[in-house]
Amino acid sequence: MQIFEKLITVTKSDLDRLEHVNNVRYLQWICDIAKEHWLQNTSDDINKNFHWVVLSHYIEYKSPAILNAQIKIKTFVKKSEGVTSTRIVEMYHLETNKLIVKSESNWCFMNSKTKRPARITPEIVNLFT
Repeated sequence: MQIFEKLITVTKSDLDRLEHVNNVRYLQWICDIAKEHWLQNTSDDINKNFHWVVLSHYIEYKSPAILNAQIKIKTFVKKSEGVTSTRIVEMYHLETNKLIVKSESNWCFMNSKTKRPARITPEIVNLFT
């Protein structure tokens, strides 16, 4: 399993009316890190011919994050079978290492030309293990 990580600092635009990171922002970060992980590991040819669409997100909100908090976001592919893949994303307070959010998302691998699901090849699986 290959883990991809990045750091984010919470800004004012990330906050809701309670001065916590908005749940919609967490969802955006989940999608963003999945895309960044994919782009880091794949070639232009693969990106031209294939893409992912989300089937479902299950998100657990464990602890709030506030303005200027630094968040470590980690992601990895849990499994890939047929045309679907399950990705885990975890977010931690950098200073305390306390879990803020954990998500499990199911994605469908798509052929960009036919707009139909495509079988995930061993080549693709190997890019993320």
